[in-house]
Amino acid sequence: MSTEDLKPKGEKLRMAIKWISETCKENPERRRKEIIQEAEMRFDLSPRECEFLNEKFV
Repeated sequence: MSTEDLKPKGEKLRMAIKWISETCKENPERRRKEIIQEAEMRFDLSPRECEFLNEKFV
């Protein structure tokens, strides 16, 4: 069992949202869509989680 299996459901999405928020504040010149795409890969989000981010945060 890996540590990824021990994380509560939705934890990766919460971590991604926090990271997106911090990154947007630290780098206001970057496009939000680029930041979200990076978060999707960085946190290995599911297609459904990616869809949520794109609907709510772009």
